[in-house]
Amino acid sequence: MKQILLIGLGRFGKHVALKLNELGHQVMAVDKQEQRVDVILPYVTNAQIGDSTDEEFLSSLGVRNFDVCIVAIGDDFQSSLETTSMLKEMGAKLVVARAARDRHARFLLKNGADEIVYPEKQLACWTAIRYSSDHIFDYIAIDGDYAIFEVSIPKSWDKRTVGELDVRRVHNINIMAIKHNGIVNPDVTPDTVISAQDTMLVLGKNKDIQKCFHI
Repeated sequence: MKQILLIGLGRFGKHVALKLNELGHQVMAVDKQEQRVDVILPYVTNAQIGDSTDEEFLSSLGVRNFDVCIVAIGDDFQSSLETTSMLKEMGAKLVVARAARDRHARFLLKNGADEIVYPEKQLACWTAIRYSSDHIFDYIAIDGDYAIFEVSIPKSWDKRTVGELDVRRVHNINIMAIKHNGIVNPDVTPDTVISAQDTMLVLGKNKDIQKCFHI
């Protein structure tokens, strides 16, 4: 369980708060709009109404006590930049800031952000990849070259074992898990028999996965 300071409770910030609550973390949520704070209060450990660009207010939150500070402000880049900068100056351990474009990301990184998230860009990429092929059911980018795909199993692989297919040598990809009726089974061995009715999670270079599954 981590102590997390979440600043900005717009649509993105709200969803972050709800997920953090689901994961069991302790969250201090902050926004300058009372209505947003009231909506999220039942789902967080504590919440305060205040302007995160006010140095005195931000200092009163005890920034050093949090494992992660997330700046989820999306409608005012100047406020996001000032908040990010002051958090780092106050000794925040890890500052994660939301960016809408590459230029914003560069400014945030230069002014205290340790990590950047691109909600719109990341979701757009996922949507394009997920729905541009009938074979893909989910997708997680690892870096520029590697990714995890949930893909349908080719009919030619049906009733064959993982060892028989030898996909690591033949296709340079790794089978991480088999998903049957919505249940993920990560216990994959060379003797595991694959069914074309299931899906599987594979890890590898994008180009290798695309070539193997004709994506």
